[in-house]
Amino acid sequence: MNKQQVSPINNIWLFMIVSATVIAAYNGRMTEITEASFESVKNAVTLAIGLIGSMALWLGIIQVVETAGGMIVIARLIRPIMVKLFPDIPASHSAMSAIILNIAANALGLGNAATPMGLKAMVEMDKLNPEKGTATDAMCLFLAINTSSVTIIPISVITVRASAGVNNPGDVILPTIFATCFSTITAILAAKFFARRQSMPSLNQPISSAYLDRNDLLEGETNKSELTPPNKIGKLIFASLIGAFFGAVIYRLNLKGITYIFSFAFLESLSNWLLPILICSFLLFGYFRGVKVYEKMTEGAKAGFEVAVRIIPFMVAIFVAIGMFRASGALDILAVILSPITNLIGMPTEALPMALIRPLSGSGAFGIMSEIVTNEPNSFLSYLVSTMQGSTETTFYVLAVYFGSVGIKKTRYALPAALCADVAGILASLVVCRIIF
Repeated sequence: MNKQQVSPINNIWLFMIVSATVIAAYNGRMTEITEASFESVKNAVTLAIGLIGSMALWLGIIQVVETAGGMIVIARLIRPIMVKLFPDIPASHSAMSAIILNIAANALGLGNAATPMGLKAMVEMDKLNPEKGTATDAMCLFLAINTSSVTIIPISVITVRASAGVNNPGDVILPTIFATCFSTITAILAAKFFARRQSMPSLNQPISSAYLDRNDLLEGETNKSELTPPNKIGKLIFASLIGAFFGAVIYRLNLKGITYIFSFAFLESLSNWLLPILICSFLLFGYFRGVKVYEKMTEGAKAGFEVAVRIIPFMVAIFVAIGMFRASGALDILAVILSPITNLIGMPTEALPMALIRPLSGSGAFGIMSEIVTNEPNSFLSYLVSTMQGSTETTFYVLAVYFGSVGIKKTRYALPAALCADVAGILASLVVCRIIF
């Protein structure tokens, strides 16, 4: 009888809770970790409930786009690259398009809008999974890329720097792009390397008729019977509204002046324009293609609700471990232990907590970054932690939520590959900030 391999996340999760309890006992912080555990449970459930609305909205919109045949169009545009990265996923399958939309949302800094698309991608990839409960190579690679946080415009970081009075809030864009590109390349190489080391024939062979029937291959194709093209009046009304929108854009630019496009204020307001524009664009695309947008929207929203509820146990587990680990003082001890290494590579000691907490807690890392930027707005330390925040992701949260959404218990090499991307992003941030600052 083969002994089942224990997931790395299982060991790390248990180590964090037990070590936090031991350290808290020595530090006299048992009250703190008790309070932190209950607070973490509340925060996990609150966040999960908050995700229900966002996931219902975006999975509903994706359902509209799928029915209109938009996923096939997207898949064709990037097929040469994505087919090489994900050879196990057919180019026309809806999983491929969901992966692309998730990566695009992360790159544009859309934050919560990327999560529903990522969860949708996991659900679709699990349909191709011949061994339920075990992560496939495609899943591991997707999460490694996701945790490397492909980012072009770190809107939230720029906003914090602007409110703190930094002389040039947008100066972190170039170093962030460099660092995130480096971490993404590392994520891909690490995932491909581990995939060869952990070769599993049933998971590594291209999708074949052995476990992919004709219905899966046709899943992304448009069902013509579901399409009802709008009449001339409908087309005229919505075409007029589109024209009115572009007129409004020109009007606003005339008020601000053409130089406004090159200002930070334009970049800051861009995030407020992106989401409404994307929502309207996707829905109008479906409408003009003949999709019953309201019906398909609500149909997809039901799936979003189910996925959001399914991930609550996994979020509770990871939030409790992180909360106890931080409250016990274990993170401070780890920073002291690693300080000789950080001194050797030239990383300021004050930046080490940021590097350690970033893979564990997004809100915690954001808080550390905000505090440093507020206290030392124009310092190298502020520049460095801002770049780290924009070029890395909350690894353990992403793995717990995404794998939890499809019931994956055996994560294989997903965590090592994701951590390689984190380390690469932090080191790249340090190097590029030393060069530019």
